[in-house]
Amino acid sequence: MSDDHTHVQEFFTARAADWDTKFPDDGPAFAAAVADLGLRKGDRVLDAGCGTGRALPPLRSAVGPSGVVVGADLTPAMLQAAVRAGRDREGHLLLADVAALPLRSGSLDAVFAAGLVAHLPHPRENLRELARVVRPGGRLALFHPIGRAALAARQGRRVTPADLRAEPNLRPLLAASGWRMTSYVDEDARFLALAVRSG
Repeated sequence: MSDDHTHVQEFFTARAADWDTKFPDDGPAFAAAVADLGLRKGDRVLDAGCGTGRALPPLRSAVGPSGVVVGADLTPAMLQAAVRAGRDREGHLLLADVAALPLRSGSLDAVFAAGLVAHLPHPRENLRELARVVRPGGRLALFHPIGRAALAARQGRRVTPADLRAEPNLRPLLAASGWRMTSYVDEDARFLALAVRSG
């Protein structure tokens, strides 16, 4: 396992048990972001870096019983927390690295990724892997329940121009990874970048 993976697992393992209680009011923001992704009944969707699975219930609601919901995460403790919360009933949980997904190319209609981008060790290659598993015309949502400035303030730091999620940085990164950005919102209440898989 690479040092990047070890660091991510250590970070989230230490926080898994209390994750949901630390952010108890995020549910409506997750539901709104899922709604903006524009899923249809029967769609196949991946929650990449699903953590405790907070997006799984709205994703399941969006795709209905005929759809497929998969939650993938690198940290076993986060997936265990998802099971304790009963969210494994909403989708299939998969212990997997989003940099090397055990999924067929073009097998999904969409990817939802909450808080993932900042933890990707190789963003261009990792976003390209997400593009690989999505059909042409499929969709991607990069989401965080609070905006970049609010998150930086919470963490006691400042937003810098080098921030990967800044629109001037994210748009070309997505384009180089097989995605075309269609929408970008960065407000105190949420961050949401939507993109479509290039042909």
